Formats: sequence, structure tokens, C-alpha cells
Amino acid sequence: MPSILSDNMVLQQNAEVNIWGWTTQTNETITITASWNNTPIEIKAHQGSWSTKIATPKGGGTYTLTVSGHEEVVIKNILIGEVWLGSGQSNMEWTPDAGLVNADEEIAKADYPNIRFFSVLRKKSNTPQDDLEGEWVVCTPETMRKSSAVAYFFGRKLLENLEVPIGLITSSWGGTPVEVWIEKDKILKDNELKKAASKLKEYEWWPKEPGVSFNAMINPITKFNIAGFIWYQGESNRANPFSYYKSFPLLISNWREKWDKELPFYFTQIAPYEYDSVLNVAAAIVRDAQLQTMLKVPKTGMVVTNDIGNLKDIHPINKQDVGQRLALWALAKNYGQEDIVYSGPIFSKMEVNKNKVTLLFDYSKSGLMKKGKNLKEFYVAGADKVFYEAKAKIEGENVVLRSSKVKKPIAVRFAFTDTALPNLFNNEGLPASAFRTDDWEINLE
Repeated sequence: MPSILSDNMVLQQNAEVNIWGWTTQTNETITITASWNNTPIEIKAHQGSWSTKIATPKGGGTYTLTVSGHEEVVIKNILIGEVWLGSGQSNMEWTPDAGLVNADEEIAKADYPNIRFFSVLRKKSNTPQDDLEGEWVVCTPETMRKSSAVAYFFGRKLLENLEVPIGLITSSWGGTPVEVWIEKDKILKDNELKKAASKLKEYEWWPKEPGVSFNAMINPITKFNIAGFIWYQGESNRANPFSYYKSFPLLISNWREKWDKELPFYFTQIAPYEYDSVLNVAAAIVRDAQLQTMLKVPKTGMVVTNDIGNLKDIHPINKQDVGQRLALWALAKNYGQEDIVYSGPIFSKMEVNKNKVTLLFDYSKSGLMKKGKNLKEFYVAGADKVFYEAKAKIEGENVVLRSSKVKKPIAVRFAFTDTALPNLFNNEGLPASAFRTDDWEINLE
């Protein structure tokens, strides 16, 4: 049996889940019996491999799954509920032991037998693999402190609201660029992405070759039924930020293709940090690529973190808000909790009247607010394409901008630097995403 199908696992509820494995017998009859219905299913192995589907009920447990052929495997302590896959680089991988707000308190109370973790061991491969290393464990203070903090707080929020078991698979690797998580052939057949991938620097701590993390850490679990994805990555693509407009949507479509379903994909916009990059905008371009992905790719959602970052630490320790904000998207979009406001303000359009610019936002129906005396990080430009800081004022659901240095504004940028610390929120306390209204060329060479 693959390691993802093992003791303590969580299976997706109300689904036809895949059960598969291998046998040394080339033409063997395999019998599978689940304790939730006690109905045996018989299938024939073909050249040593076998696979079938089995219906799961609504969330609950515990259950067993018995697989019999020339020998018997019994998978024990199974729960049925909602299963999510978390992936990306270090901010997804980051554990409470590595640093967390109120770490001791959070670890001590992490006694949730209905949350289960499966952490994939970091490996790379030049060819797609059938299995990987990892094990399902029950959430206890000891297992939680060594698991993804973002995934844990996401899962805990779901558990509190849905009251069904939660399975959290994490397959992440600190420092990895997006290219390693996409099938290699999809990168190589696009000249722009192929060129961008060639610019990635070599490090001994993580891979850079397209596809190698996908092959070893994602492909083996694409048969495993899940409810959706959460993702936290982007920092390492500052080396090729413009290609992220293509590569990030490609990752989403690639994974959905492999799971054969348009699964929801919720992700975190990277936080402000002093990267010391050219023009101080490489990370800002990645954030814009993330925003455009959310706006253009169906069933995606973006969590903004410009209020909880740390300019001196690329691993901000407030993982609670990150996980909970990701959960808001899932609760609203997947689990029917329509009264939840799940996003901060997202720019929708601008209106210009002489030297006054009015900005309209989505997710601002309850009104906007600022934290601090004055709104920050708004800039306007005229035909000369030179941006000047604007005086900004909230008027209901809108923001009004003026600058004495720009008589005829034609473009606006908000928080469009690597280190921007804006202070615009909706009245639910969710921060506004950075944005730019122009498409002017930015030369990072």
C-alpha cells in the first residue's frame, strides 16, 4: 500500500475515494472491506498493480479498511472528513518549533484527535514516482509542534466550524521556486518559462530543476482524494518575477489536471521584506502576479499579509492569521458559510475627475478603515510616468487621491514595493492587496 494509505489517515467524506496498491502476484484477486459499510469489493490486480474506488459516508470515525490478497493489510484508526493539501516553500513548511507567536500556549493546547497530519519527506526525482515517504499522525502537542503551522491553524479553523475530522497533508520545501513543483515538460515547452527557469540560482539546500519536487512529492499522491489546496510560495521567484504571471497559473492548472478535478486553490500573497532588490519591486511584481492569478483563474483565493509581515524576517511568526484567513476562503466558498467576509479590499476600478482620483474596491461593502493617522502607500502618476505620493482619504467604500504634483493623473500604484507597509483595511479588519493600474514596463536588468 502507498504510505498515504495508512493508519490514522483521513479520507475525503461523501466521495468515491481511490484505494490502490501493488502485489507481487501478477494476476491476483484483491478484496477490500471498509468497516463503515462492511461491503467487500473484489478487483483483479494487473501486472502487479490494482486500484478501485470506494464510497465514503459523511464525516466520522473511527474505521478500519481491510485489504486481502495472498496476505492481509488492515489500516486502522481511519477518520472520514475534509482533506486539504498544503504546499510551497518555507512559510508553509514552518513549524511552531521554528518560531510562532504564543508558541508555548498554542503547542500546549494542540490536542485535537480529529485533526491528522501527513508531512511528506523532502525529496527530488527526475522521473515521476509512485510512492513517497511520510506517515499520518494524530494531532497532539508533540506532533503539532513539528508540523506546518499554517496548515494547522487552517485545519483548526475548519474543525471548529465544520465539526468533522480534518486531514492536513503538507508537501513543501523551503526555498523552492515554483518551477520545481510543475511537471518539467510543461515548463520546457514554453520558451518564456524555460528561459526564466534557466536563471534560477543553484543552492545546496533546495532544488531548482523544473519538475523534481513534483515528481517526488506531489505525483505519488495525485490519486488521493482531497477537498483542495493551500499554497504559500513566491519569495524565491523574485529572480524571474515576470514569468510568475505564467508559471503560477500553470502550476494550478497542472495540479488540477493531475487530480482530474477543478479543486479550489487558496494561496498567501508574500509579505513585505527587505530583499534589497533592484528598484525595490521584484517581490511587488510577484505579489501582482498572485493578485492577477486570483482575479483570472476560477476557484482561487488570495490571503493578504502586508499587515503581519516582518521587514527583517522573511519568516513572520504570526502564522495564526495566515491559516485562519485561508480558512475563511474555504468556509465561504466550499462550505456554504455565506455570511463570512473572506477577503480584504481588492481594487476594481478608478475614476478620474481633473486632479482627483476615486478608487473603487470589491470586498468593501461594510466600509473601509485605516490603522494609523493617515493612509499610506498611495502613489499617482501622469503622462510622464513619474509616481508621486498622494494624499489619500477614505470616503465610504472608496478611497480618494490627490497630489499637487500631478495635475492629470492617469495611473495609481498602491503598496507597490517590496517593503511597503500599507494600512488600508475593510471594516472586518482584512487588509487591502497591493495593486497597480498601469502596465508600464519595469526594467529589472
